[in-house]
Amino acid sequence: MAPQAPRQIPVIVLAGFLGSGKTTLLNHLLGRSGGSRVGAVVNDFGSIEIDAMTVAGQVDSMVSLGNGCLCCAVDTSELDEYLERLARPSARIDVIVIEASGLAEPQELIRMILASENDRIVYGGLAEVVDAAEFGATRARHPEIDRHVAIADLVVLNKADRIGEAEQRSLLETLAELSPGTPVVPAAYGRIDPELFFDRKPRDADDEAVRQLSFEDLFREEAEAEEEDACSEHGPGCGGHGHGHRQHLHAAYESVAFESDEPMNPRRLMAFLDSRPAGLYRIKGFVHFDVPENRQKFAVHAVGDFLRFYPSPWQPDEERRTQLVLIGSGVDTAAVRKELTDCRETGPERADVNSMWGVLRYVPSTGDPDETADFAGSEEPDQSEELDQSEEPGEPEEPGKAGAA
Repeated sequence: MAPQAPRQIPVIVLAGFLGSGKTTLLNHLLGRSGGSRVGAVVNDFGSIEIDAMTVAGQVDSMVSLGNGCLCCAVDTSELDEYLERLARPSARIDVIVIEASGLAEPQELIRMILASENDRIVYGGLAEVVDAAEFGATRARHPEIDRHVAIADLVVLNKADRIGEAEQRSLLETLAELSPGTPVVPAAYGRIDPELFFDRKPRDADDEAVRQLSFEDLFREEAEAEEEDACSEHGPGCGGHGHGHRQHLHAAYESVAFESDEPMNPRRLMAFLDSRPAGLYRIKGFVHFDVPENRQKFAVHAVGDFLRFYPSPWQPDEERRTQLVLIGSGVDTAAVRKELTDCRETGPERADVNSMWGVLRYVPSTGDPDETADFAGSEEPDQSEELDQSEEPGEPEEPGKAGAA
């Protein structure tokens, strides 16, 4: 059987100054991971749910929970070692979340991820958590927050329930000025939909015994108890105060699903990706290019300005079609769908091999000469030189927004 595109684990940096609500948000993600296994790298156990961990697993330098969460006490010098440990196949981790300390420089963590030679991980974005109620005071104490927001791929405006509508509008305008085009998701108590970070998978039926002691179940029981208390306070006519929050987490973002039986034009698709609409955060899926010299299947992974393509052969019985999911906040979904539709090959003339160079710039180099053998004979010297430079693990000027091509 032909090899498939390598499975890589996205590594997400969760940053924010002290008191912004990073740990609350992380606990929320851990509790709503579904069947996904989350590796969490944190600086301090104190603010994580230690009691729940004690029930579900064991508290040590590494904590292994029934739902697959692993938490390690770490400083940045140890980060690569922990990523290697979490990314080993036997851990079966689906996503790694690094909770940076309140005074950490997120760009240093991003540089380490981008420079890592571990081919089992991929940069998953920088999420900056901002305290809506204390933004002015935080900015006065830590003016570097402007720089942190500027390199973020996603801004979570936490504690948005503690400020009025006018103040929230003003704050959203300020954040838009600091980081143009970056999606900003308002939240309360760190409650954002995990789909912004990773794909939740249903649990297997034989996991039930594990789930009985998992952190996820303990979290759910506690949340449901709180909701029952809230509803009881409002009487039998309550419309489900707590349930409404849980059911409408998706209201903070938009999702666009795009499919095409027609192949995509490489140049037009790259033009779309190079000028992604404001607010677009994640892109995932597979692309079908009908280029005579290469008809491989291209998995695509994009977060913020970061972009990667992973070529692999189509399976003999696999339908050749493009399937993409795009996730963001404040996105014009109709416009995005139209732009993608316009990227299809609909005319009599098909793309040639030279049109693939824009895509190839974002294919990781493995050092395997067979990987690009199908593209032999195409020559665009300037772009190929850029491709070579793009694969060196250098330090990007703005790691969170540089695209790390």
